[in-house]
Amino acid sequence: MGQADVGELYKHLDTTTALLKEDLDVSYMDALIETSENILDGGRVKVEDGLPHQQVRDQLSEQYNQIKLAQLTTDEIRQAMQLAILRGERTDLIQANHQMTPDSIGFLVAYLLEALADLPSDATLLDPTVGTGNLLYTVLNRLQVADEPALTAYGVDNDDTMLALAGVSARLQQLNVELYHQDAISDLVVPQVSASVADLPIGYYPVDERAATFATHAATGHSYAHHLLIEQSMRYTVAGGFGFFVVPSMIFKSEEAKGLTKWMTSATYMQGLLNLPRELFSSEAAQKAILILQNKGEQAEQAKRILLGEFPSLKNQAGFRRFTAELAQWKQQNLA
Repeated sequence: MGQADVGELYKHLDTTTALLKEDLDVSYMDALIETSENILDGGRVKVEDGLPHQQVRDQLSEQYNQIKLAQLTTDEIRQAMQLAILRGERTDLIQANHQMTPDSIGFLVAYLLEALADLPSDATLLDPTVGTGNLLYTVLNRLQVADEPALTAYGVDNDDTMLALAGVSARLQQLNVELYHQDAISDLVVPQVSASVADLPIGYYPVDERAATFATHAATGHSYAHHLLIEQSMRYTVAGGFGFFVVPSMIFKSEEAKGLTKWMTSATYMQGLLNLPRELFSSEAAQKAILILQNKGEQAEQAKRILLGEFPSLKNQAGFRRFTAELAQWKQQNLA
């Protein structure tokens, strides 16, 4: 198994999606959801009002018969779905805030969570901006230990197409994920979780009355959605639990940073801010970082030295080995 198998599954997903897209006259993403549902239904083609046409049904069945999910790992299935969703983003011209978190960033979030959070074997995770699920599922696939009970995760999103893609992707990977279609700034129906992760959309939140119930709301005008989402995520994370958030590197340079910093100081410990590798971004202004927060609690304390810096290039294996050693040392010296 390996990249060839990922490519093979992606080829089947893309071919069948393209067939459905044309015959049903729908978007690529909607066709991808439909073909995934067919695969999950044992390769049976859903027919409604005579569509898809018989010739297309035959072509679809031929493709589905060649798919062997049982021979693939969950992460290989995730990677193939990711490639198909990337194709859909280009085909359907998806807006930037709805674009999927790249594998490279997902891997680094998963690495930090695994290295720092000391999660129990029955850990639960929350992603309040789950989108198509790639960040959350990258983390789950890295944390899941063979022969242990499946980790439980919760995802929230207000875009029904993205959530439907996240749903079929989770089912194809046989992940234990509960997804909720709602505004993540409203009262959530998820329980308290062990840790939160999110690749936060950047922009303003339009419902000022709801934002006013958050400590991070703006004094005047609309509030930053990413500030509210950070606060919301930590509300639903247990005492002493961690949150790992992909944010703009310049998050503390904005006019609203004062309110965010005041809330963070009162409610959490800011344990780190690590810039993601510069090579992942088109410009310095576009660069992002991973913000590491920990809720206050009996077993938690403020790190003596906040973790600041930048990840080495992912191509620099020696540099990354040094980084992992330094991170382990930092944890030993700074976290309770």
